Amino acid sequence: MNFPKNIGRKMLSGKLSFFYLIVVLFWLKTYSAYKIEFNLGVEGTMQEFLLFINPLSTALLFFGLALFWKGKGRNIAFGTINFLLSFLLYANVVYYRFFNDFITVPVMMQAKTNSGMGSSALELMSPLDILYFLDTIVIIGLMLWKKVPQEKLRFRAVTAVLTSAVLVFLLNLGLANADRPDLLTRSFDRNYLVKYLGAYNFTIYDVVQNSKTSAKRALADSTEVAEVENYVKANNPAPNPDYFGKAKGKNVIYVSMESLQSFVIDYKLNGQEVTPFLNSLVDEEGAFYFDNFFHQTGQGKTSDAEFMMENSLFPLPQGAVFMTHANNTLQAAPAILKSEGYTSAVFHGNYKTFWNRSEMYRTFGYDEFYDATYYNMDNEEDLVAYGLKDKPFFEQSMPILESLPQPFYTKFLTLSNHFPFDKHENDTDFAIGNTDDGVVNRYFQTAHYMDQQLEMFFNDLKESGLYENSVIVLYGDHYGISENHNEAMSEVMGKEINDFESAQLQRVPLFIHVPGMDGEVNHTYSGQVDVRPTLMHLLGIETKDYIEFGQDLFAEDRAQIVPFRNGDVVSEKYSHLKGVCYDNETGEPVEDNQCEDIQKEATKKLQLSDKVIYEDLLRFYEPQNFEPIDRSDYRYVNPNPKSSSTDEPTGQEEQH
Repeated sequence: MNFPKNIGRKMLSGKLSFFYLIVVLFWLKTYSAYKIEFNLGVEGTMQEFLLFINPLSTALLFFGLALFWKGKGRNIAFGTINFLLSFLLYANVVYYRFFNDFITVPVMMQAKTNSGMGSSALELMSPLDILYFLDTIVIIGLMLWKKVPQEKLRFRAVTAVLTSAVLVFLLNLGLANADRPDLLTRSFDRNYLVKYLGAYNFTIYDVVQNSKTSAKRALADSTEVAEVENYVKANNPAPNPDYFGKAKGKNVIYVSMESLQSFVIDYKLNGQEVTPFLNSLVDEEGAFYFDNFFHQTGQGKTSDAEFMMENSLFPLPQGAVFMTHANNTLQAAPAILKSEGYTSAVFHGNYKTFWNRSEMYRTFGYDEFYDATYYNMDNEEDLVAYGLKDKPFFEQSMPILESLPQPFYTKFLTLSNHFPFDKHENDTDFAIGNTDDGVVNRYFQTAHYMDQQLEMFFNDLKESGLYENSVIVLYGDHYGISENHNEAMSEVMGKEINDFESAQLQRVPLFIHVPGMDGEVNHTYSGQVDVRPTLMHLLGIETKDYIEFGQDLFAEDRAQIVPFRNGDVVSEKYSHLKGVCYDNETGEPVEDNQCEDIQKEATKKLQLSDKVIYEDLLRFYEPQNFEPIDRSDYRYVNPNPKSSSTDEPTGQEEQH
């Protein structure tokens, strides 16, 4: 009966034996998570070695700090540190399963507002995930078993442990910089930082970077905006005279098509079109369709898309502008159009606090925000995890839209086609896909349902008389199917989804219907940041005095360069993806120098846009004929709410 106890005593007999056991278990667990959960693009022996060694410095440092405690206090510190670090690792695992990205400080701040991950998080979890806390359980078990040594340690022994942690980190950093020079100063890609330095060291780096960012605004002054202004004005092609002013005085209706990717356009499942109505817009309705249009969102997803469409500025490399910079000075589309006599409104089937929209829309200058309190939210059959399904959403929105003074500028945010793409099996007879991946299978059904509701909305606009007096912009906000589903997507697309093909899947649909104009398929390489100048020029509003990084989609000499927030870039001929240059025509790698110019230009755009946001530079800049708005003029309060709750989001954490 004493045999297990005797083994335990021998294993834990040394003063630092328990410490080393904790370090080794934590180290191996982290490395296993890297290999199983994360697609870090490890290439070669050096990168594999760095991936293996990078958790060690974190383990030595943090568990080494626990050695300063004595007796039971040390054991409590071991358990607490292990649990917190394990929780951080697991949070990154769950987050990565959908976003293919790692949690940053701004994302943590967003979680405070949006209350956890809710049903989407449950979809991403597995019973086997308990293994990520197995070492924590072992540690607690040994402490309860009272076989953990509690001898006093010499200060010299503790400092030796901490010194070894520093030396291991310096070795790690030195080898990482040798393999990828200027890693900490040039990389936009969090995958690179985690691959070379580790998830925990990345979090420390992220905390430091965000601390620096908070100081940038305080130190900025009016001279900082000159560089940005000069660059923007030098890269602002003249509007196409054949399109300028063709929609002057018309209403504007934006529709955000949740998670819709372009591969579904003209795609057939079991012989049936997934999006027959959107297909008809290309073929029959006379809309302009942009088939090389890419989403450029970062961690803010839908909110990032909104930010770009309204401001022609890029989203941030970390977090969402909606959450971190809602009080910035901006010159958004609703504010610009006020001088043209436009009223403005947003329609969204969730509550105004969700993703801080009520605060951000005040900064944009929206006159009205029709949130969930304006809709009947009492019927469970009409709801998905993040709010109202598309059919009741459009049906209940139409009377409000018809009552708005014209001309108006409006935006509708749909929700049905949202991860995990469920709860619509009774709303449409369209079948699900037939891969082994439930998420991919359900995507076709919810995308078809959304397409049906868009057709209904267009018919309602025609019956109301608004259709012929409105510019209608339909856009996909971001991807719906992440890289974690590439195996199933290879089956759907009929080809291997490598890095090049994965970038092609980041295309999202953009339709612009202009009354009285014949539409066409436009092949220009473009992104969401390009839409605002395009719309403004269609409305006859010159934008040369505004700070914007997009270019008119109809301009004859526009630069066809599309930067992504992870540092990748696509252009008309070449794409630079995860450090490799590809020829778009062949999809094959070519010499890196072919991508040098587009990479340099993309980096410049992103850096200057970040400068505008981080330093709040638009407070020092006022375009001609623009009247700044006062945020205090806007309050979104529904005096007669329909839904029972007025301030809690329907979903938990939106995958936006």
